[in-house]
Amino acid sequence: QVQLVESGGGLVQAGGSLKLSCTASGRTASRYAIGWFRQAPGSGREFVAVTRWSDGNALYGDSVKGRFTISKDNSKAAVYLQMSSLMPEDTAIYYCAATLQRGTTIARFYQYWGQGTQVTVSA
Repeated sequence: QVQLVESGGGLVQAGGSLKLSCTASGRTASRYAIGWFRQAPGSGREFVAVTRWSDGNALYGDSVKGRFTISKDNSKAAVYLQMSSLMPEDTAIYYCAATLQRGTTIARFYQYWGQGTQVTVSA
């Protein structure tokens, strides 16, 4: 079992920045890669970013490349999503999730999910 808790969401103006945090716990948490997804109202779950726990390599969704950065702190069992140059279309619930499949961007291959944190970007 892996427990994931997100924090850091909120309301920000377009062009602003926000940093999300995801804390992982559980005896086997270190085996998993942690990724971020988001879901806007009326839309499916969209891949945002993922990092492998062991070597830190990262993948990004096309819509966030160059604006978002995923990072991790092994000592705190935490993964962060630094979001910059935010746009209204970034408005969504952001979820962190854990997977054993290296580099996957497909939501159904993630075994554990957090409760989500709302990010709202005003125009």
